[in-house]
Amino acid sequence: MRHAVIALVLLTAAGCASAPPRPVQSGFEDIPVPKGLALKADQSTIIESPSVRAARQVYKGRVEAESLATAFRTTLEANGWRHISSTSVPGQGTSQVYEKSGNSLQVRIYDGFWTTWVEVTAIRVLAPPTSSAR
Repeated sequence: MRHAVIALVLLTAAGCASAPPRPVQSGFEDIPVPKGLALKADQSTIIESPSVRAARQVYKGRVEAESLATAFRTTLEANGWRHISSTSVPGQGTSQVYEKSGNSLQVRIYDGFWTTWVEVTAIRVLAPPTSSAR
């Protein structure tokens, strides 16, 4: 019985992390979020000005953190994000930093009680508005 439960947990975690990602819900369509994570809108923030769009989105799910880190890196690199660095600290999680066309992205993955938490923080520099009046 114990082996069946362990196998079921491993299959569920692997299936969620390897399932096709769904796009982030913030206008950052090139930042896919793996299935198995639910957006915590009450803990997320999107700020937009004429020149910058920034978002901190918090997700929660029952997905194994290590496979989630691999899934994020694979899908982000496939969407043109360049991996800059990764840091893992026991008990505090993993942080990944990416860059794309002058825009920055950080993914932080950490374990909570029964769930895994993910914070996706992105800053996108928008094109300056063009002046049509002359």
